[in-house]
Amino acid sequence: MRTALYLRVSTANQTADNQLHELERVAALRGWNVVNVYRDDGISGAKGRDQRPALDGLLRAAAKREIDLIAVWSIDRLGRSLQHLVTTVNDLHAQGVQLYFHQQAIDTTSPSGKLMFGVFSSFAEFERDLIRERIRIGVERARKEGKKLGRPSSVTDSTRAAIVELYKKGMSPKKISQTLRCGVGTAFHTLKSKGLLAA
Repeated sequence: MRTALYLRVSTANQTADNQLHELERVAALRGWNVVNVYRDDGISGAKGRDQRPALDGLLRAAAKREIDLIAVWSIDRLGRSLQHLVTTVNDLHAQGVQLYFHQQAIDTTSPSGKLMFGVFSSFAEFERDLIRERIRIGVERARKEGKKLGRPSSVTDSTRAAIVELYKKGMSPKKISQTLRCGVGTAFHTLKSKGLLAA
């Protein structure tokens, strides 16, 4: 099994060597073929992928199907934010990459370890449901407060006046939109709102 080791320590005065030695020992015992070691030294787990070059390289390798398994000393080495961790784990699962977390004794190549993928998928679905509910409640509140939803209109009063004037001079809505460089829909909507076209 093509295995990548991921190591991370938060500060410059720490070393990931102990993580490396232990993960190499486990890999040897299990017959895993270590093809690469990724190290983020002195980088906080709170940092995103864009600020953790080794993690970025690891996830790129996973996306390219260059590895079958990622071995990490502990879950918090991969990420301290639950949201980030859930996203990363679910992405790896979708790519068919297995995970091994040494400190938590989680190995997704085993039947019991596979349960972890299900748990993380449930977390992701729960988070999506929460976001949808927050959006729905926010929209309802805004409507009750009389707020106009959606993008603000970029059409000025002078453009609307020009649309009406050109239409009264016999120009079609399509020709008006070309002349004023506005959308045909804008021309139709303006003319309907002024009662010049049937709604």
